[in-house]
Amino acid sequence: MLLPTTLSLAAAAAIINIWITMRIGRLRMAGSILYGDGGNELLMRRMRAHANFIENAPLMLILIAAIEITGKGGEWLPIVGALFMLARVIHPLGMDGGRMHRLRTAGALVTMLVQVGLAVVAVLIALGRI
Repeated sequence: MLLPTTLSLAAAAAIINIWITMRIGRLRMAGSILYGDGGNELLMRRMRAHANFIENAPLMLILIAAIEITGKGGEWLPIVGALFMLARVIHPLGMDGGRMHRLRTAGALVTMLVQVGLAVVAVLIALGRI
């Protein structure tokens, strides 16, 4: 099978995207808000968390696919991909604020670290160092 790690992570990303969208939808329905955030701060936070997911997930999937297609991913790539997906679950929970705000920081930090790490690996592969 071609790109099993990327395929699995893309499926996980789709499920996370649906979950984030449903969290937004529930608030929209409860507040009868069709467009924008209607001045609802929690809705604005959840919309921003969704945008953040959409900003990060495609690039990460491209990096993971590129590394996987070179055959250099090994057993570590699915673990790193799963760590990224976990970060993308805890970040929106933290965006709700309150006592959960540390999850936002943790999710953002793990996302950035994974992104930098995969970018470095990709460059090293491109340079023939790995």
